[in-house]
Amino acid sequence: MPFRQLIPLGLLCVLLPLHHGAPGPDGTAPDPAHYRDRVKAMFYHAYDSYLENAFPFDELRPLTCDGHDTWGRYFSLTLIDALDTLLILGNVSEFQRVVEVLQDNVDFDIDVNASVFETNIRVVGGLLSAHLLSKKAGVEVEAGWPCSGPLLRMAEEAARKLLPAFQTPTGMPYGTVNLLHGVNPGETPVTCTAGIGTFIVEFATLSSLTGDPVFEDVARVALMRLWESRSDIGLVGNHIDVLTGKWVAQDAGIGAGVDSYFEYLVKGAILLQDKKLMAMFLEYNKAIRNYTRFDDWYLWVQMYKGTVSMPVFQSLEAYWPGLQSLIGDIDNAMRTFLNYYTVWKQFGGLPEFYNIPQGYTVEKREGYPLRPELIESAMYLYRATGDPTLLELGRDAVESIEKISKVECGFATIKDLRDHKLDNRMESFFLAETVKYLYLLFDPTNFIHNNGSTFDAVITPYGECILGAGGYIFNTEAHPIDPAALHCCRRLKEEQWEVEDLMREFYSLKRNRSRFQKKTVSSGPWEPSAGPETFFSPEKHDQAREKKLAKQKVPLLSCPSQPFTSKLALLGQVFLDSS
Repeated sequence: MPFRQLIPLGLLCVLLPLHHGAPGPDGTAPDPAHYRDRVKAMFYHAYDSYLENAFPFDELRPLTCDGHDTWGRYFSLTLIDALDTLLILGNVSEFQRVVEVLQDNVDFDIDVNASVFETNIRVVGGLLSAHLLSKKAGVEVEAGWPCSGPLLRMAEEAARKLLPAFQTPTGMPYGTVNLLHGVNPGETPVTCTAGIGTFIVEFATLSSLTGDPVFEDVARVALMRLWESRSDIGLVGNHIDVLTGKWVAQDAGIGAGVDSYFEYLVKGAILLQDKKLMAMFLEYNKAIRNYTRFDDWYLWVQMYKGTVSMPVFQSLEAYWPGLQSLIGDIDNAMRTFLNYYTVWKQFGGLPEFYNIPQGYTVEKREGYPLRPELIESAMYLYRATGDPTLLELGRDAVESIEKISKVECGFATIKDLRDHKLDNRMESFFLAETVKYLYLLFDPTNFIHNNGSTFDAVITPYGECILGAGGYIFNTEAHPIDPAALHCCRRLKEEQWEVEDLMREFYSLKRNRSRFQKKTVSSGPWEPSAGPETFFSPEKHDQAREKKLAKQKVPLLSCPSQPFTSKLALLGQVFLDSS
């Protein structure tokens, strides 16, 4: 048995000398340049192993040096998931090559049952991000970009394959859909909360770029149905029946099955400047603090009573400090982050479940599949605070992952953190998220961190728009979306609204004139018709126009220290009601 599997990581770190770049006796922080280079080497060891041993399968099996399909045959999922990471690491030539490979090889018109959630965050999100980064990567974009392009069309095709899942009485989607036939007749109607509320970032972006509102519409309906299904004490459960709207699993928390629903309320609010989505999250945040937070840990409770059901920390919950930083709650975020960091130090990774009262792993939940969440939070918080403790987490992550999970063909999932046994899988999120967040933590000048001082002006069929100014919004698979791009393709829609307004005003004047003439010859008082033929109300129309004009003139969320395009996705700014 290898030496690394016999000694717990805590002892291993004591026995091994400090690596060059680690803090010295004087407490100096890890050298970012040193660890940035090591993270880049980690990426290419994993990426090259996938290309050599697993492509075109979805994922690499690093212990047997081969590949297997996981989320959908013929997606080449790891290639899609890793594409924008290539650009963040500066590899434009490989980015360009992979774009051509994906166009030639990926086919969504296949008889495969696919996860609606995973296909959205990994495939749709990955393709949208790559589409918006294509020009920066030196890809020769077609006329009309970013409102058109092959990767955008692929993202739209994949998203349309998911739309049948939303055809339910509640508007909340099924968890699985067949990409060729739609929802199977015997498909279970029980879906997790995150599987319902994690679409607004990708689908609103898609609607803005294509001009088809159906994607954003179904995502918003799903969000609202969850909001309307919360308990009297303001909590949501873990799984719900999408046909009846009844909760099946009533455990409430911030972790697995719920996590990215809360994440997308915040990120959707920032991306769309939507005050209502932010207000919804802030209401949830109050309930979460009142019922689930204990000593800066977050437990699981019964959604109707608030009584503790599971006193555990799940590794997926480690995104929460990063999310807190996005609403400016830095102090609480750091306290919770430090709790989670103590668990990492104990095991050299975050076990899937950690029993808080006992201070140890939960049986059959001892593994660490190289998840990114704690590193993600470190990246956000470091951008907000510059606290060197966050770089130390990055250093520990690099050292742990390399020492425990690095094998000849990539990096293997850690099956058990107690003895460091490995599992034969390298999930695509390792290249999409874990390595990306590590690299960005140690690369303060990366274009992703742009503060608005540089940008690109792009001419589209709808006028000039600004791209690349910063404020990137990461989807829950760490695919960055440029929020400015959502405004590049809207002029046509606004002109259509203006024409519709003029037509309505014309018919309104015509109808009112006709009614006035009738009134003058009538012996009784005139009353407007309330029948179905009255499809237009001047009063309601004026109110709608006022609301639309107010929307255009006053930002729904304002950042007190800088304009929207600067750093909202990364610097933990507070969003204030501008009214």
